[in-house]
Amino acid sequence: MQDEQIVDLYWKRDEDAICETSRKYGAYLSKIAYNILADSEDSEECVNDTYLAAWNSMPTHRPSILSTYLGKITRQLSIDVFRKKNSVKRYASTYAISLSELEGSLFGNSTPERELDAKLLNETINRFLRALPDDERHTFLGRYYFFDSLKDVAAYCGMSEAKAKSMLYRTRQKLKAYLVKEGFEL
Repeated sequence: MQDEQIVDLYWKRDEDAICETSRKYGAYLSKIAYNILADSEDSEECVNDTYLAAWNSMPTHRPSILSTYLGKITRQLSIDVFRKKNSVKRYASTYAISLSELEGSLFGNSTPERELDAKLLNETINRFLRALPDDERHTFLGRYYFFDSLKDVAAYCGMSEAKAKSMLYRTRQKLKAYLVKEGFEL
């Protein structure tokens, strides 16, 4: 079933929308959730919560790219669960490892002033990513947006793990330099 037809089912309040969404995007959403949570039960719950969030939001919002819309919901729900479950302890999931790799490139301690700059930072990072060659951008997004393991990123980008690791390191360094050049304090 095409995405537009699935969205139409949501708008008609037809429960088949959830079945069709699960059939088409269930594995994709589960992978996103599992990469963040490293727990099958929590991942399944986040995917189910994604379906509910989509059900509740569709009558007023019509997503242009359903996969991206659902992926973004799943990602945010999974990050929220991760933070809630791991607020005291440090957890060695792919999500936590990915964030620790980025620590040196982004803000260390959050202050109200820095939080106000979040939108500007987002726009600056998006400009940086758009300027990267495709292979660097795909590698960077795979690792730090989708939280895929280094092994998975290397595989779907068609390179060795060593090359992917090296490319990610260089891209993080470029990002850090770009942010400094754009006036961000690191």
